[in-house]
Amino acid sequence: MNLFHALRSLLPLEINLPRNPSRRVLRALGYYRLRTRLASKGAVIRDADLYRPLFMPWEGQLEFRQLYQTVSKHSLLSPDRCWILLHLMQHTLALPGDFAEFGVFRGGTALLTAKVLQAAGDDRELHLFDSFVGMPVTSKGEAFTEGDFGQTSKAAVRALIAPVKARVQFHEGYIPETFRDADIQQLAFAHVDVDLYQSVLDCVEFVYPRLTPGGILLFDDYGFPSCTRAREATDLAFSKLREKPIYLPTGQAFVIKLP
Repeated sequence: MNLFHALRSLLPLEINLPRNPSRRVLRALGYYRLRTRLASKGAVIRDADLYRPLFMPWEGQLEFRQLYQTVSKHSLLSPDRCWILLHLMQHTLALPGDFAEFGVFRGGTALLTAKVLQAAGDDRELHLFDSFVGMPVTSKGEAFTEGDFGQTSKAAVRALIAPVKARVQFHEGYIPETFRDADIQQLAFAHVDVDLYQSVLDCVEFVYPRLTPGGILLFDDYGFPSCTRAREATDLAFSKLREKPIYLPTGQAFVIKLP
């Protein structure tokens, strides 16, 4: 075991470190308030406290913060990524098709998705794909190893989501084997958070033909240094299609299926 892997073994993959400590210091010192005031040249700015330095509604809007607090203990996603996920899902509520998540882990974003459907009074099915025992054998050049993210179970995720009363179907096992028995005709939204090269390719191959025109395919880990092969797979898959991934500063990327 080299030094890198030795250090990595001491740091749990699921740990959530404090985000942007320098930004918190600047905020406490009033830097962003002053900068926003100067940039506005005295004009009235709605939600001025949420400019840090750009508008960051996930940092302070009460309704979202309350929602995020209910899911954050069960998810590795930061507030900004959950904000993107939430609003893309809300956008696709107007489209026909089920919702699906590939890579569930402890169920935080699955809970968020179920709450979105519940709030809209929408009874479409939510399909959850995960092995619930961790990652499969990984390929060369990937930062993860077999069994990573195994600190979960289908029973725990089911219990977490059960109070929401959403129509949930669990697809337990490794991708792509679980696709063989998945009776899904149409998808309006799919959230892919599988980290691995081959798993991303398999997800695109499964989701894209079923994605309704205007439907959205969101890749959570496109821009992260731990998942460079996931970005490679995404780019390869869409090099053969009309759509191209739209990259976001959150590290996510999404595709809107063309008519």
